[in-house]
Amino acid sequence: MPELRYDPIRQRWTIIAIERGRRPHEYITPKEEVKVDSCPFCYGNESKTPPEIFVIADGPREPNTPGWKVRVVPNKYPALRIEGELKREGVGLFDVVSGIGAHEVIIETPDHHKELSDRPPEEIALVLKAYKERLLDLRKDVRFRYILVFKNHGKDAGASLSHPHSQLIATPIFPPVVKSELVSAREHYSRKERCIFCDIIKQELILRDRIVWESDKYVLWEPFAASFPFETWLFPKYHSHDFALLPDEELYDLAVALKEMLVRIKALLKDPPYNMVLHTAPPPHPRPGHADYWETLEFDFHWHIELIPRITKIAGFEWGSGLHINPTPPEEAAKYLREVEI
Repeated sequence: MPELRYDPIRQRWTIIAIERGRRPHEYITPKEEVKVDSCPFCYGNESKTPPEIFVIADGPREPNTPGWKVRVVPNKYPALRIEGELKREGVGLFDVVSGIGAHEVIIETPDHHKELSDRPPEEIALVLKAYKERLLDLRKDVRFRYILVFKNHGKDAGASLSHPHSQLIATPIFPPVVKSELVSAREHYSRKERCIFCDIIKQELILRDRIVWESDKYVLWEPFAASFPFETWLFPKYHSHDFALLPDEELYDLAVALKEMLVRIKALLKDPPYNMVLHTAPPPHPRPGHADYWETLEFDFHWHIELIPRITKIAGFEWGSGLHINPTPPEEAAKYLREVEI
């Protein structure tokens, strides 16, 4: 019997279409041909990108030359531009905000063929450090309301280049998905003085039906109302609202957990295209007219990483209704991911 499940964090429903149940091998898609020639992210091609704005290197080097481990550059074709004055105005019943923001590319490795899932935790930790340092730097700009770090892996997930990389975009407004999480967290805390994410983590660890993997500090699970098959979330078990405040010495433990998530998805679904996003606290700037807007943020929000394999299509019903149809129950997805050989 199908079920409609409600997600109290994102405040939306998903249809778990049990009778359409699909096994992992039914999601496997053909691999696209990868072309390496003239890749702008490879060693020796640093001049083909805008000048670097952050780098983790092997040692002293000239800017924009080989010898780096992780390199961050502005996106050559940015969705939003950092230069200019932020303006907000009304156009009749509509609102317009000038396209001020930041759009950066985190080049994760000089090796064109070495994805995050293929690398040891100490190298993954360097990529996480780049995320952290860019968040800390960009949040100083009071024009930005939110900074989203994300990774598109594979052409069907939106990656235009196959060289391993992540991106970040800083926006002058709150993205709707992030805002729904922030609002849900704040409302839950205002009623119960507890973090909704901590409550869910505690419940999932007791039930264990959707747990994929856990360590002393981190847990992977399939969300109860997953919108997509094999959608996987990574959370710190301890309460922590801001990824950017994570001490450098703790990035290794997170890298171990992230590698577990990526390797299990890759092994089970044969390296599918996926989107991965980091949801963390927004820059703590005062909001005009909302002096207490983030008063409880330290207590009510809980940073996390979400991974969505792009193995199903969004069609007319999903677009028209806002409901998603997931043909693989999260409990089954968790079982497959727990038992996969890696």
